[in-house]
Amino acid sequence: MSAVAIFRSTRVALPRQIFRKFQIGTMDARRDLSSYLVTPKELAEALKTSPPSPISTDPRVVPLCATWFLPNDSRTGVEAFHEKRIPKARFFDLDKVKDKHSPYPHMLPTAKQFAQAMSALGIRKDDTVVVYDSHDAGIFSAPRVGWTLRVFGHPKVHILNNFKQWVEEGYPTESGNLYTIECNPYPIPQVDESKVASYEEVREVAEDYNKEGAEGVQILDARPHARFTGEAPEPREGLSSGHIPGSINIAFSEVLDPTTKAFLPKDQLRKLFEKKGVDPSKPIISSCGTGVTAAVIDTALEEAGYGSAENRRVYDGSWTEWAQRVEPSDNLIIKDPPKET
Repeated sequence: MSAVAIFRSTRVALPRQIFRKFQIGTMDARRDLSSYLVTPKELAEALKTSPPSPISTDPRVVPLCATWFLPNDSRTGVEAFHEKRIPKARFFDLDKVKDKHSPYPHMLPTAKQFAQAMSALGIRKDDTVVVYDSHDAGIFSAPRVGWTLRVFGHPKVHILNNFKQWVEEGYPTESGNLYTIECNPYPIPQVDESKVASYEEVREVAEDYNKEGAEGVQILDARPHARFTGEAPEPREGLSSGHIPGSINIAFSEVLDPTTKAFLPKDQLRKLFEKKGVDPSKPIISSCGTGVTAAVIDTALEEAGYGSAENRRVYDGSWTEWAQRVEPSDNLIIKDPPKET
């Protein structure tokens, strides 16, 4: 029972002015986080008023660790979670919550698989979820998990900007093995397909590139520049590097502050997208290696207010699917370094 409900049920009558003041204060304390990106201070204050308690039936604020590392990194996300995390956080494993029948690494799970994962994490539909990365990465895989929750219609999702600063600013952390989490039945959701780009759709864009009458859909590639040009290998053995015809390279690190690893301010993000030649009036598809850092670019576009949300999608399979499905005769893998702008 909430504090307001307790006061309402008591036989001792409170003066109306006092009750009204208390009620407004309680509602204000539980007000929603205002933007998709939240600061460490905002999250800390929200956790004080709506902690992830297993006892309360009120909506809670739940920190969700989404740490993931590239396959050529010896670390694992769960190890980083054990090493240092926000108190009472849960861990979303990108290597497990996925389409397990797909040959590609991080394709979206089914709605049923997603609901099962959320149930196991003890997350309820009315909880506010704040996703975050490892303390050293700053921003890397959290936007992918945030995007996933949005695709499956979770109402209140945010990204912490970021855990590195949370640690440096002295907010509390904990370590050690996982604690027992009480499961909560999570309803099987509807998938918002408007946020997802398929291989077939991206191929059509690539084949239409430079053709008269093409819709002008822009593909933004978040991989490092040398992989985009084909000069450096992909981290997955045997996978060709290069890029999709007509795509624009915006390495995900370019939208982050090099010191704090947090997203750049809105005005700097807008200048970056303008410099790269991204047209906010045209549809945008973000891509990367496996669909993880593509969501970093998608989040940066949202933070900058660059283009409309209805015109933004993430290519789920990204380069790993692309490089495995196109044939050499298709000429849809470009390896020539692009001209300097």
